[in-house]
Amino acid sequence: MSEKLTQEEKQLLLKLARQALESGVRGQPPPPLDQSALTAVLRAEGASFVTLTERGELRGCIGALEPSQSLAEDVREHAIAAALQDYRFPPVEEHELPQIEIEVSRLTLPQPLEYTTADDLLDKLRPGPSTGSGQAVDGVILQDGFRRATFLPQVWEKVADKEEFLSHLCLKMGASPDLWRRKHLEVLVYQVEEFHE
Repeated sequence: MSEKLTQEEKQLLLKLARQALESGVRGQPPPPLDQSALTAVLRAEGASFVTLTERGELRGCIGALEPSQSLAEDVREHAIAAALQDYRFPPVEEHELPQIEIEVSRLTLPQPLEYTTADDLLDKLRPGPSTGSGQAVDGVILQDGFRRATFLPQVWEKVADKEEFLSHLCLKMGASPDLWRRKHLEVLVYQVEEFHE
């Protein structure tokens, strides 16, 4: 993520996400994407997560950790998927659309986090400014063979304790909550540029 998105680019991505969400929930394809209206950054490959909330509660969240298509297409695809394919929730229904709020997170490329012990891992995690360090907030990916799970940096706002954060991430991966203490897992970190309606 070499350059930050402009305010106009953020607004356009949110508009595209909203259009895709409403079309998907109504069982229609999203409107054609006007490439000429997109900046070079929005046409370039990018990875994103789209989070849907309803009255402040999570209603769906799906995304990609690595770029595979244009950022604009990625956001549109994940807006629909967050509404209809998040296994944790029933599909969003049309009557809910006015209450749904959209948040987009644009991801940097994940980087391996080298560590030796569980305590070393705890020391190297950066939950963010709430720790007083003022450092960037890291999203975290845990990987154990074919199993993988991630929490966006925003999750630190709800789960600030590093041990609890890793335990919840192991559960999300389908493993026992203490796996990160007992086994050396592959850990990657990334940052996001987050914006919402």
